Formats: sequence, structure tokens, C-alpha cells
Amino acid sequence: MLAVENLQVSYGRAQVLFGVSLTAPAGSLVCLMGRNGVGKTTLLKAIMGVLPVRSGAVRLDGRELTRLAVHERVRLGLGYVPQGHETFPQLTVAENLQVARETAGNRRAGVVDEAFDLFPALRGLLKRRAGFLSGGQQQQLAIARALVTEPRMLLLDEPTEGIQPSIVREIEEAIRQLHAAGLTILLVEQYLELALRLADRFVILDAGEVVRAGPAGELGDESVRRLLAV
Repeated sequence: MLAVENLQVSYGRAQVLFGVSLTAPAGSLVCLMGRNGVGKTTLLKAIMGVLPVRSGAVRLDGRELTRLAVHERVRLGLGYVPQGHETFPQLTVAENLQVARETAGNRRAGVVDEAFDLFPALRGLLKRRAGFLSGGQQQQLAIARALVTEPRMLLLDEPTEGIQPSIVREIEEAIRQLHAAGLTILLVEQYLELALRLADRFVILDAGEVVRAGPAGELGDESVRRLLAV
């Protein structure tokens, strides 16, 4: 479904990604891993179109996305949950979801209820401003906001970072259900144990390059663990 080919990305004169290539087959859950600062978030932003690329290609089902705007990628089926529980803090929960639906041009009845089936606590918070939610509730809203666009592929950037353990379990279960339903997922995750429980495949970045990739079962190898050690 997703193919990233020889992607090179810079912040000004500072190059961050050096010829990154990876694939995420339809229906797979690929875990993108690596130490802090190796380019994981940069890669997701480049795939989504938030950052321009210097060279290389991003393709979804064979269609070239590299020159498309973010909203065009959303309408083609990419959903994105940024790092850091990002929401529109001055808007209510309901308004956050409505903005996402309008961006995607999705008016199908029932799509919001389906997101709430994964995160039922949000049902009672529709009129609350997102800025007054807890960190865990904001993360649930960020995921729900991506889901109401009805993506065919979901990009998740460390969705469990800084979240209380009870919400981490809910988010993990939601990801598991989405994967089981056939959604393709590219997940940035630091916790090896969580990756082992969820992923089909993994990709490890180091200094802006892919240094290891393979089936999730290989995450237990000592050579892989050394690549992830702080």
C-alpha cells in the first residue's frame, strides 16, 4: 500500500533523512523505531506532506503523493496522528471532529459513533474544549479525529508517549482492533514490548537511515535491541 523510495529531507541546510526507503503492505502494522532524534517524526511528516522532500518519492497504492498538499493526501486515504496529543485547543471535542470530517469531505452518518466505539469516554465530552482535556483524553481525541476521515492507512507518532497507564492500555487495544479490521498502520513507538505485541514488521532508523528491517519476531534479537538502546 505505502512505498517510500529514497527519501531525502532537510531542515534548511541540515539534512535529516538520507535515502530512506520502506514499504507497508496493505493490512500490515509496521513499527518504526529508533533512538530519539534519528528522524522518525520527520519521516512521518514527509509522508503526510507536512514537510517538503528534497528528493525521493512517496506512493500510496502506486499513486505518487510527493507533490500533493496535506488535505489532498487525507482525501486519498492517509490519516495522521502527530506526536504530542495535538488538537485544536480552543475548539470543543465535537468541533475538532467536525473540522477533520470537512477536511476529508466525509459526510457519512455514523462515522463519529464508530470512533467513539473505540474511545467511549469521549462521548460525554463533546462540548468540552480540547485544551481542557487530560493528556490521555487529548490523545484519544487526536486518534478519533484521524479516524473520522476514514483513512485506508494511519500514521501514528508515539501515541502512548506521556500517557497514564490506563489510557495506554485503551490506546493499545484500539490499535489492535483497527489492525484486526484491516487498517494499514505505520506506528512510531519507543517501547519494544508494545511493538512486539502489535507489529507485523519493523523498521529501525539511525542517523536518518534505515539500518534494520524485518518481521516483528526479530525484535527479540540482541543485535536489534542494541540498535534501540539509549
